[in-house]
Amino acid sequence: MPTATPSSRDVAIETRVFWERFKKEIAAALLILLLGVIAFVGYRFYTQEYQQLIDRYPNTAAAADAYILLAETQRKEKKFAEANTTLQTFIAKFPQHDLVSTARMAMAGNLESMGKTDEALAMYQQVASANPNGFNAPVALLSQVYILKAKNRNDDARRICENIMTQYGTSVWAGEAMQQLRLLKPSSSSAPVPIPAATIPPMIAAPPAPPPAPQAPPPGPQAPPPPKKP
Repeated sequence: MPTATPSSRDVAIETRVFWERFKKEIAAALLILLLGVIAFVGYRFYTQEYQQLIDRYPNTAAAADAYILLAETQRKEKKFAEANTTLQTFIAKFPQHDLVSTARMAMAGNLESMGKTDEALAMYQQVASANPNGFNAPVALLSQVYILKAKNRNDDARRICENIMTQYGTSVWAGEAMQQLRLLKPSSSSAPVPIPAATIPPMIAAPPAPPPAPQAPPPGPQAPPPPKKP
């Protein structure tokens, strides 16, 4: 027996009820979708603009800036590997640029985001050692401290904190290093080693006391005196 199809009026009523019940959720979902589309279109637009600038003026200062901006756009999209490829190309094409150390810092941060902490640590070490007086050097040193703490390498982290405090005096970086130093727990290997008792060399030791002199044996019983003659 065929079933009766619902009338258009019933469908309209049900749609209306559904909208009234879930209009907030639907509006929120549409807003999220719209923002996603805008972000995607903006990403594609800026990415293409930066790439066109790089292709059209490859060896100019504008191209160098475009590499940095393109890498930042890729990082925001969580495309960390692509961002590092862009930054590595920038470093290879503009090795004397003022932002080379900043590009390496960004690469290290991207490596951390990908979970490659050993590679990030090596990159931070490279930045700190390449230009110890640069503005990125103390930041690179502190970034090493955070990674070393996570790896329970407290002795290495402590050494770097002390190095920062020595090199950068009363700067904000030295203050942060001091704070991190207070938070570091002493490792089991840093327990004080017991110091053995000091021994005096035999050449300067006091001479032994002489043995006591032998004592004379006590006197025996005396013989009675001889009798007197009459």
